[in-house]
Amino acid sequence: MHDPNRKFPAAIAWLGYGGLLPFVGTAVMIRLDPQSADLWSRALIGYGAVILSFVGALHWGFAMAAPGLDGGRRDRAYGWSVVPALLAWPAMLLPARQGALLLVLGFVLHLVQDHWLARRATLPGWYLPLRWRLTVVAGLSLLAGASWAINVPAT
Repeated sequence: MHDPNRKFPAAIAWLGYGGLLPFVGTAVMIRLDPQSADLWSRALIGYGAVILSFVGALHWGFAMAAPGLDGGRRDRAYGWSVVPALLAWPAMLLPARQGALLLVLGFVLHLVQDHWLARRATLPGWYLPLRWRLTVVAGLSLLAGASWAINVPAT
């Protein structure tokens, strides 16, 4: 059951949307600074990996504290909470395109898990709408950055 108050707390909005700036900024820099595209691509993938690991940890927190979860569902939330980090780590070792695709897959899978959890536990009403927005912008930034990095002419 969701909290009927869907308004984001101010701190959550600032932190969530502010956390998109490195995604958008590094993707744009790949396009604007093609001589340093490799550096910007590594920064984008690295930041994406850190954030994907962070969102996975949200499920650990929910498993500890969310009302409405029985033991098996708590165990599933704990188990899922480490999967994003296990996807993020190899993404940093892959070429930009494959790393970005793996991170986008991780963010989408996490959003699916967010919906699974929201059907079984009481989460704040603003959580899923915020996660959707953040996932879309992060995913598009990763895809754009990887695409632009691939299309940078060799120097």
